[in-house]
Amino acid sequence: MRRDVTFQTLDQVALAGWLYLPENRETSVPGIVLSHGFGAVKEMALDTYAQAFCDAGFACLVYDHRNTGASGGTVRGELNPWEQIADTRDAITYLAGRPEVDPDRIGLWGTSYAGGHAIVVAAIDRRVRCVVALVPTISGYENTVRSLPTDSSIPANDIDEFVALMAEERRLRTQGASPRYIPISTEGSESFNWSKVAGKGTSYVNAVTMLSRDLRMGYEPGDYLPRVSPTPLLMVIAKEDTKCMSDIQLAAYSLAHEPKRLVIIPGGHYDPYTIEINRSSSAARDWFLEHLAEA
Repeated sequence: MRRDVTFQTLDQVALAGWLYLPENRETSVPGIVLSHGFGAVKEMALDTYAQAFCDAGFACLVYDHRNTGASGGTVRGELNPWEQIADTRDAITYLAGRPEVDPDRIGLWGTSYAGGHAIVVAAIDRRVRCVVALVPTISGYENTVRSLPTDSSIPANDIDEFVALMAEERRLRTQGASPRYIPISTEGSESFNWSKVAGKGTSYVNAVTMLSRDLRMGYEPGDYLPRVSPTPLLMVIAKEDTKCMSDIQLAAYSLAHEPKRLVIIPGGHYDPYTIEINRSSSAARDWFLEHLAEA
């Protein structure tokens, strides 16, 4: 059973989501919070993950990040990882406060950009009792530097041009100028091809503020991996991921302490939402069952 819900963040931004509740439940059930990657919205495959977890007996809260989708926010398309992390913690508060949910059995699932958020939140918020990071962002700096030569959505050829461009944007914004926007992806790219299909008929917008890219460059969720333990961590990595870079993910996984598990699936960054969705959702479901199903 799925219903539309809205909940408030600490700074009173209204976040829109879906609440999934298992049918024929007799007692309070474990809950899982799910959120999407860089600029993506909940309709882009997260319903499939949430339904799979719900069918296994979990209550699920899927929501749009602030400034995206159906959620509120005053600067549309501004993706600040630390604001999103704070919102994830508020989503945990909302789900844990539901009468149908056992607040002592809360899991967290995030993918891509929010895969990094899941790592950070699990490291700093012990209400999270189990976490899954799917094709997660590990290093915003490495993602930025390694993509500059080929990512035509960013109007800079190297890191020096990028830094200068972002400094100019900050100067203009502090003087009252409206945010400048750049595309999340450009036509023909792997990201564009996926979002064109997955985002069709949704509220997805292929644009973010220029400052969002600067905020991503300074974001290093991999630094938090050693602090996730003793919370059980599952990382699901796509073998040919060139967006969040599988080599960076593999190196980072070695920094995490037990209990942990690594699952490597075929394909690239977007295959977990399409041809590999059954494999990736099953791995996450089984991890949550192992660590959350029993009170």
